[in-house]
Amino acid sequence: MKIFYAIQATGNGHISRAMELLPHLQQHGKVDLFLSGANSSLALDAPIKYRSKGLSLFYTCKGSLDYFSMFQKISPLRLRKEVAELPVEKYDLVINDFECITSIACRQKKVPSVNFGHQASFMSSNTPRPIKPSAVGEWILKNYAKASSYIGLHFREYDDFILPPVIKSEIWNATPSNQNYITVYLPSYCDCEIRRFFKQLTDYNFQVFSKEVKQVTKEGHLTFIPVGKNAFNESMIHCDAIICGAGFETPAEALHLNKKMMVMPIKGQYEQKCNAAALGQLGVKTLKELPENFHIVFEDWYNAAKPVDIKFKYSSVDIINIMMQKASAPAG
Repeated sequence: MKIFYAIQATGNGHISRAMELLPHLQQHGKVDLFLSGANSSLALDAPIKYRSKGLSLFYTCKGSLDYFSMFQKISPLRLRKEVAELPVEKYDLVINDFECITSIACRQKKVPSVNFGHQASFMSSNTPRPIKPSAVGEWILKNYAKASSYIGLHFREYDDFILPPVIKSEIWNATPSNQNYITVYLPSYCDCEIRRFFKQLTDYNFQVFSKEVKQVTKEGHLTFIPVGKNAFNESMIHCDAIICGAGFETPAEALHLNKKMMVMPIKGQYEQKCNAAALGQLGVKTLKELPENFHIVFEDWYNAAKPVDIKFKYSSVDIINIMMQKASAPAG
């Protein structure tokens, strides 16, 4: 079987999931990768057959989307050319992890595709949303990567086509411990903002994962660490708690490791608001942004918070096998 696997490279979650799933997917056939996007910090440790700058998200220094940079990078002529040249018709199975060029190419060439990933779960009205849903956000989630079938991933199996999260084998097989520090991963905040909000919390140690530093840099109770898969895995496994954005992969792994967690969605990113609503229902502390009195908010949370007791029942190989079974099932 020839498999086309389209991966969104906006942020690190999609790439992290792809690196975990790829060896298991290759047991089902020859897999060619299409990487689309321009602002991930992780490298995909596998040969990439097709590459595009795609449509990427960029962030300001203070926790929100940078719309100017996003629109500045859009090239309609380039996108049209890439859609026409993407040879999706040559494959037996097209798997799309929320990538729009593949979606358009499949529609134009009448090629069936499977939208497989977290965003696919939002095709169900049962998946949690914020109190005030966004019409624009809903339209993007349902139309950005339209497909002929959907297999979603989420914290809970909210519908019959939704599976549990993909948990990296390093996390799945880990023995967690608490080694007296808090892991921080807030990629939409600059290091200077992290320093400003965390400077008063000198009674606690923080490992801050940063896109700005090139080597581990210790500044008193703050240790800044370059974003990297192995270092981040180790930090999460042995931290006392984690503070992160309201993406999907990192909160899911924190839940699996039974860690106390605080999340804050990136301003303007509707999917993360939905994730925050789902995590809030599970008992996770959510903030809209880093408040000026963060040191007080942090201490109140840290002293009172308890980990969420949740167990995910499927390993990565289980999820791939279920996905392949669903993808090959007759329509209807």
